Amino acid sequence: MTRYRNCTGLTRRNALQLGLGGFVGMSFAGGLRRRAQAAESGAASRVEAKSCILIWLDGGPTHYETFDPKPLAPKEVRGEFEPIATRIPGAFFSQHLTRLAGIADKLSIVRSICHNQGNHGAGNHYMMTGAPPRIPVGCGAFVSFHPSLGSSTAHARGHKDGLPAYFSIPNMTRSGGPNFLGAQYAPFVVPDNPDSNSFRVRDVALPNGITDDRFLQRESIRSRVDRLPRVTDAAAADPVRALDDYYQQGQQLMRSEKAQAAFNIQKEAPTIREKYGRNAFGQRVLLARRLVEAGVPFITLNEGGWDHHANLFQSLNKRMPEVDASVAALIDDLDQRGMLDSTLVVMLGEFGRTPKINNDAGRDHWSQAMSVMLAGAGVPGGRIIGATDRAGYNAVDRVLSPENFVSSIYKKLGIDPDKILYTPQGRPSHLVSDPTVIDELFA
Repeated sequence: MTRYRNCTGLTRRNALQLGLGGFVGMSFAGGLRRRAQAAESGAASRVEAKSCILIWLDGGPTHYETFDPKPLAPKEVRGEFEPIATRIPGAFFSQHLTRLAGIADKLSIVRSICHNQGNHGAGNHYMMTGAPPRIPVGCGAFVSFHPSLGSSTAHARGHKDGLPAYFSIPNMTRSGGPNFLGAQYAPFVVPDNPDSNSFRVRDVALPNGITDDRFLQRESIRSRVDRLPRVTDAAAADPVRALDDYYQQGQQLMRSEKAQAAFNIQKEAPTIREKYGRNAFGQRVLLARRLVEAGVPFITLNEGGWDHHANLFQSLNKRMPEVDASVAALIDDLDQRGMLDSTLVVMLGEFGRTPKINNDAGRDHWSQAMSVMLAGAGVPGGRIIGATDRAGYNAVDRVLSPENFVSSIYKKLGIDPDKILYTPQGRPSHLVSDPTVIDELFA
């Protein structure tokens, strides 16, 4: 599997190793140890989005070479790529987004989100939670000062049919955890490549060589030898009861027909798999659609490799057509299946890139301007929201914050962004400090 590095030198494998205690992304086995059956009913009476697919381009994708090209800027700013017309009159995308340009009437592009956190750790946290870091955070940090979008959605929605409510594929984003909500709301991680013929999600089926009868025999033996006392005080944290829940929910998963079916990507027609792209990213996008069909409320696709300090254009010549084709295929497929109205698709990273191309043919971190793509769940199509200046240095029209973005995602999911959560110590915490949404996404 391809491993992408950002400027901190971290790889996807590092991301699986570096979380914070119980807040790291978990496998099915690890994630089930403390996953609660119940969840509070934080949804509004009318939910526009049943599910959200968040495509996270980790490292900070360039706004110039995606959704906000600047063809009239000097060459050292505008770069090597040409703008292309879209189905939005007067709006242009960069040259490799041909498929998305062709369905731009189904998209809203926000060009004016900005913040003041110009490194990966802090920028990721801000955009993933709507909360700026409380202390200075370095580029390589995996931090959790506040519950993430996915964890808060899992907390509000709960899980059903043996499937967790929050997935992160192929690993967890650096601030994608639950913080004080508890490890049961951390994402379920699917690290393996769905494009592989041997793709099989671990812990969702009995291990090879273990029959149903043998499994039941092991459970019977365990119940006979287990004589550990249980704490009856509901307010006390009993690790033995947590282990009981782990076993019970693990059995539920292994016996869930929906869980088995959701991951059986080989059942998809070859034409559909080709449409999404026979590559790791394309098949992860297809897997996300299958999870939405199964009723999973929140899926993050954590795609590394967007920290282009060098060789930006060489890299994007190879990678952007793949991303363009897969994301466009997802939106078209959801639309044709009648699922786009209830599924929110979002694509972004932690910030944009610097206006001037550096000496290594790359762009550096730039948080004063970035672009975000949204589609589905009542998001108006064919809309450009906000603007940067003529050289793309700063957001200048309809200037928006990460809080506005995160509040909008929550509202689309039927979760009140002004809701107050409580820590285990009883301390109140606003879900988002500024619950003001981006009105244009609801028009």
